[in-house]
Amino acid sequence: MLRPQGDAVDAINPSVELTEAERIDRLRLIRSDNVGPRTFNSLVAHFGSARAALERLPDLARRGGASRSGRICSVDEAKAELAASRKLGMSWLAPGEDGYPERLAMIDDAPPLLAVRGDTKTLMRPMIAIVGSRNASGAGLKFAGQLARELGEAGFVIISGLARGVDQAAHRTSVESGTIAVLAGGHDCIYPPEHGDLLVSILDREGAAISEMPLGHEPRARDFPRRNRLISGAALGVVVVEAAHRSGSLITARMAAEQGREVFAVPGSPLDPRAAGTNDLIKQGATLVTEAADIVNAVAPIMERPPMHPASEPDSEPFESDPQGHDREQITSLLGPVPISIDDLVRMSGASPAIVRTVLLELELAGRLERHGGGLVSLL
Repeated sequence: MLRPQGDAVDAINPSVELTEAERIDRLRLIRSDNVGPRTFNSLVAHFGSARAALERLPDLARRGGASRSGRICSVDEAKAELAASRKLGMSWLAPGEDGYPERLAMIDDAPPLLAVRGDTKTLMRPMIAIVGSRNASGAGLKFAGQLARELGEAGFVIISGLARGVDQAAHRTSVESGTIAVLAGGHDCIYPPEHGDLLVSILDREGAAISEMPLGHEPRARDFPRRNRLISGAALGVVVVEAAHRSGSLITARMAAEQGREVFAVPGSPLDPRAAGTNDLIKQGATLVTEAADIVNAVAPIMERPPMHPASEPDSEPFESDPQGHDREQITSLLGPVPISIDDLVRMSGASPAIVRTVLLELELAGRLERHGGGLVSLL
């Protein structure tokens, strides 16, 4: 049986417990138009609370050029969603609350509220993500299952996306030792539908399922990359078993690298296009995996020290209360359909970081700005 060096439990220090009113305010803010996780964090950091941010949304959107204010989720809508969620056995948890994976809370676009079903203790254990091709080979499926089983025996929880192929092989083999399904849609919109029985097995055996989407949300193509950042963000590392070029699994690997997670890849035949992506990952520096011990040995040093939050969170930096018109014009003129880094905007505009961040926030709430990974933004 493989065992990591040190204790196979992350240092967890839950220090947050929301009141019902705070949970409703948070849900209202994240469900309002043009408010994503990064924008949510920026607003709350600047205004002090979700309720105060909600009051400022119309003015900020107007300053960003919106002809009319976007929809703001009402108190009744938020209460109804919470009530329906509880009937399904779901809890909506904020970063820092018991049951919210600590490593997931550290990423810069962590969900302000995470919908959780199942055993929250499993969500507080160390996780390894296993992802790969939906049309995996028989050998790939067998090896994914073998890795999942041996990692489970070593004390790790397996986290994956409940998809066909490698994901389901990893889940099914780790049901008894602990596995977490990350959903692209709402908890009542399982994709693919035929994996409903698998999800039931996971929840019945002290596993868990998580999502940031509302009930009734059917997953769309753009929702899967959003889901993938949760898979990588919650884990110590991501193992890619099989992946063709431009596959979703490679997106997960890229996100893992951006989040500071370990990236592992299982080599495959150069003649099999399903292994082209994993072989490229190895060329780019991913850790080559031929057995579970490769993963255990790589993450053991990480587990010997508690997760550390960044010393300075970008979203906690100050904003300018009301940028001047010429600043808005200058910053907006530098934006276009091609993504540009925020650091470059500061340098080229000559404006302070606070002014640039404020103008970008206004544009985003007006529905005119898109944020990309790596601190890049573009104009819609």
